[in-house]
Amino acid sequence: MRIHKEGRTILTVLLVMLAVANTIIVTFMSSMQGFVLSFLVVSVIGYLLVLWFFRLPSRSFHEDDNLVISPADGRVVAIEEIEENEYFRDRRLQVSIFMSPLNVHVNLFPIAGTVSYYKYHPGNYLVAWHPKASESNERNSVVIENGKHAVLVRQIAGVLARRIVCYAQSGEQVQQGQELGFIKFGSRVDLFLPPGVKLNVELGQKVSGKTSVIASFR
Repeated sequence: MRIHKEGRTILTVLLVMLAVANTIIVTFMSSMQGFVLSFLVVSVIGYLLVLWFFRLPSRSFHEDDNLVISPADGRVVAIEEIEENEYFRDRRLQVSIFMSPLNVHVNLFPIAGTVSYYKYHPGNYLVAWHPKASESNERNSVVIENGKHAVLVRQIAGVLARRIVCYAQSGEQVQQGQELGFIKFGSRVDLFLPPGVKLNVELGQKVSGKTSVIASFR
């Protein structure tokens, strides 16, 4: 398991801050041994939690043009057919994945192809599972097309996640499972799929980025 590049600066700064804080406390409050020990324990646990958040596990999979892989770790919180009004402007099947702070937070391209559309939208910070979060919250929209199929991936900020990172660039050729971006400290990813796909997930199901199959093209 590796540490994602988005966490390296944060972890370095946090380590220095905690080291300085613990040094000061040991130096000036050495008589309060209980407090000193408690602060040290809390510092270690806090640092390990942030370290765990930025983990990047190694996962293997086989690329398949007929499959839509999960773009994120989390739980399926919505499956519904809606009118997608940003890019396709027609009926699409929306699958929403909620990522808790304990999930791996890297986002992946669900299919291979060309990035035909990318747009950042400023917005609100409603809780990520709110029905209006997909259209009201801060978000990035990315469309991948491969000549046969087109899929829209939407990274959505939540109450805690106020930093969305997206690596996609319009016109870029991408591989299935390649890193699309990163959302810090919990949020949601929406997939907008063509009508008629065969769903491989159900509401409430836990999924893993790259290894779980969301749908297959008929």
